Amino acid sequence: MKFLGIDTSTTMASVALVEDGGLIAEEFHEGNTKFGDPSAPTGRSNHAEILLPLIERLVKRANVTLSEISAFAVSIGPGSFTGLRIGLSTVKGLSYGWETPVVGVPTLLALAARVTDWKGLICPFLDARRKEVYTALFYKREDGGLEQISGDLVCPPERIIREIQCGYRETCLFIGDGTRVYEEMIRANLADRAIATLGNSYPSTAFSAARIAEEKVKRGEIDSPGPLVPLYLRPSEAELKKGLKWNLTGKQDSTVPLTKLRP
Repeated sequence: MKFLGIDTSTTMASVALVEDGGLIAEEFHEGNTKFGDPSAPTGRSNHAEILLPLIERLVKRANVTLSEISAFAVSIGPGSFTGLRIGLSTVKGLSYGWETPVVGVPTLLALAARVTDWKGLICPFLDARRKEVYTALFYKREDGGLEQISGDLVCPPERIIREIQCGYRETCLFIGDGTRVYEEMIRANLADRAIATLGNSYPSTAFSAARIAEEKVKRGEIDSPGPLVPLYLRPSEAELKKGLKWNLTGKQDSTVPLTKLRP
């Protein structure tokens, strides 16, 4: 069974093909550069223009067809509002067009699952703008299993850093584009109790999403494409400007305490 993973939650788009938990091939593209020429900046995110060509390049390189894909995996957020919509709409179109199952994977879970050489505390750190990050806490067990020990949330970076500083004695690995923005703050507060990485040495988020989807399909956990929606955690700029009410039922924002799921 082959699984095609897609991630467009940040400026870096990635697609990956997985079989039996192993990586067959993956492709990356920085969303604000010209497709096929990463040295040519476009000045804007262009996931809508590059995602299908990126998938086409991936399957051609792997010498497979979309009819051979057992399920599509897509990161559903939190992350870029526009990027998430593009990823989801593309996967839904492929799912309907090829009558192939789809599995939605939370972005922070997929980001933490990228880490392959670490046992212990992991904190995904995605830049959410407005001096906030999308984040959560995970624990990588000795057996390789990954356990989420907090809810997904959007909050000022100092909040989660303070939680780690006061609530945990062990070293924490921070991963994601937020580490570039807030590395100085992380190191100033946690010193040698923190390791910050963009994750360039790890497989892509699309790869880990596909691998998670593979396990979910084995358990019979498949999503219906129609009701599958992005996990935003907060209102968009357009909603804020229009003064629309934002229903946070079931979601966690910066006003909600960080609830530990593990003692």
